[in-house]
Amino acid sequence: MTQLNTPYPSTAYLTGFLRSRGVAAFQEDLALALVLKLLSPDGLTALRAHAEAVPERGRSATLHTFLVEFDRYHATIGRVIAFLQGRDPTLAHRVNTRGYLPEGPRFQSLDNYVDDESGDPLAWAFGALGLQDRARHLATLYLNDLADVLKQAVDPRFEFVRYAESIAASQHSFDPLAQALAAPPNLIDTTLAELTLAAVLRHQPDLVLLSVPFPGSVYAALRMAQTIKAQHPTVRIGLGGGFVNTELRELAEPRVFDFVDFVTLDAGERPLLALLEHLAGARPTEQLVRTFVRDEAGAVRLMRHPEPDVPFEHVGTPTWDGLPLHDYLSLLDMLNPMNRLWSDGRWNKLTVAHGCYWKKCSFCDVSLDYISRYEAASAAELADRIEAIVKETGQTGFHFVDEAAPPKVLRALAHELIQRQLGISWWGNVRFEKSFTPELCQLLADSGCIAISGGLEVASDRLLQLMKKGVSVEQVARVTRAFSDAGILVHAYLMYGFPTQTAQDTVDALEYVRQLFENGCIQSGFFHRFACTVHSPVGQDPAAYGVTLQPLPAGGFAKNDVAFIDPTGVDHDALGKALKKAIYNFMHGIGLDADVRSWFDVRVPKPTVGRHRIAKALTSPSGAR
Repeated sequence: MTQLNTPYPSTAYLTGFLRSRGVAAFQEDLALALVLKLLSPDGLTALRAHAEAVPERGRSATLHTFLVEFDRYHATIGRVIAFLQGRDPTLAHRVNTRGYLPEGPRFQSLDNYVDDESGDPLAWAFGALGLQDRARHLATLYLNDLADVLKQAVDPRFEFVRYAESIAASQHSFDPLAQALAAPPNLIDTTLAELTLAAVLRHQPDLVLLSVPFPGSVYAALRMAQTIKAQHPTVRIGLGGGFVNTELRELAEPRVFDFVDFVTLDAGERPLLALLEHLAGARPTEQLVRTFVRDEAGAVRLMRHPEPDVPFEHVGTPTWDGLPLHDYLSLLDMLNPMNRLWSDGRWNKLTVAHGCYWKKCSFCDVSLDYISRYEAASAAELADRIEAIVKETGQTGFHFVDEAAPPKVLRALAHELIQRQLGISWWGNVRFEKSFTPELCQLLADSGCIAISGGLEVASDRLLQLMKKGVSVEQVARVTRAFSDAGILVHAYLMYGFPTQTAQDTVDALEYVRQLFENGCIQSGFFHRFACTVHSPVGQDPAAYGVTLQPLPAGGFAKNDVAFIDPTGVDHDALGKALKKAIYNFMHGIGLDADVRSWFDVRVPKPTVGRHRIAKALTSPSGAR
């Protein structure tokens, strides 16, 4: 389970690459298919039986609303799905009456919005012209209510995005997954099994590849593998993706291979070419590339035959052939115009360059291939790929999914896009470095850039230096303001709980963030808790960051996050609640003139940052204080 509004790009990349090498490759998005099957009239009928089986005394408000209003849910679900797929836009009028859809507990969030003279809590966000957006937000709340029913009546681990994440993420033991996979299948499992077997019947594959980009994809992927093994034991199965590349690099758990035959690491092109040769009898097992197998003695072995990766310029053009591009759901969870891009609309996902050109940040997995191996394609090659994708999909929106798109490459690509008059819209992730001058930001906007995200992390010059970010807070202010002045929306990734971060650092960081919103530098942001990983500079040299790592538990499965002891002793969980509450309100234009200490439930020190520090930095290139 990843996103419902657009396909995850890994299958499109690999399908395009394999076809460019003459391999008959086909792709399926069973995550989307699963949700569409569950959220259908027949799916809701099956769900009602599970909800009714919950003892009445133990039913939540969500289950009670679902059962009482079942006939309305059953009558509206097909139309709501069609509306969110863009097939029935006029339904927005009915949805907006607030009398068409049954409204469960998720709709209580509307009470949090600022009311206006009309008495409409959403008028501030959408005004008189936001008919479609208003209805999509209400329809998204409706689907979230149904997701809660699935969670409470069928599987408490269910999420649209992070399904059963806790039994896979940084789990040193395979036991939780093994127990879950040995349990009798529930409604979600049996639905996924039906879809899986139908896909196998459709394509008759010799080899099935399962992409698991996140921990929330692992359980369902292994359920799919389990289903295939039971019904089609001769079909070989490979596992790869972001989760494998970060968490299974030291895989030693033989039980994984009860479900899959191969587990490949890092960029998939070269390992897959070697694997196909192996399955054709043209390459021995020992010459597989970055591939885990289980040998005849039952031990897990990593085959590391040395072969160069396929150059980024030669990986071919992604293809979305086979994916139901018109079935994805354009959701509107968050009303913030920048934040909504992640769930709203279908985007062609494309990588401008492999890896990260900076690769120094101390919190990042800089030792791994997806960061450390930097390769760029020419602007002409990228533009050729973009043209081919637009021709295939008929859609001109692009999300560049780089770790940090290089400014030099973006400049060249912008000139190429403008020269060819391609007329696309695009957004992506960058470092807020000084190369992004007002002139470059305007050029990017002219080429179709509508939004940019980037890591400010902890808004503290001391900690940014410790992180090796290569930027300062005031530099970030000037760069983000340049993007905003060019009409480009800006989202800032923010972090708390970094080693040696004090309560004073946290309060000061929030004051900086308040001023960035106040001065129109950023329009969106998100605070996440720092996690130390074994592949990052902090994890590999904790003493340099003033912390001590705790021993990892025994086990041969996942290994990524590692706990650490920070001598500052700050209660980051308590502070984090305030940070998230504050930034949620900042994104809605609320509380920007309040003392940042008012967001905290615990006593915190007064900010040491002047209230006009960012405004002064914006008017003085030298960053006057």
